[in-house]
Amino acid sequence: MTKLDSGGTAAATRDDVISILGSLDPEQMLAILELHPTVAELEQASIWLSGDDDVFGVEPPIKGAAAEIVTILSTPEEEED
Repeated sequence: MTKLDSGGTAAATRDDVISILGSLDPEQMLAILELHPTVAELEQASIWLSGDDDVFGVEPPIKGAAAEIVTILSTPEEEED
């Protein structure tokens, strides 16, 4: 079955998150999926997290779901006692 090109506007699936951002802990995965990001937003967050300023430049900062994904993945996990 051929997958239609959504132009990056279709909601990303769990498999999309894994293929773009890699393996995540279940809490991070759930938090990201609850945002209903598009594949394009996942890609934007991934590029931003890689520190590739040549692509986005320093300004303007990313916004929307991509920014929330960056926050989720940049927030250090609390250490268990």
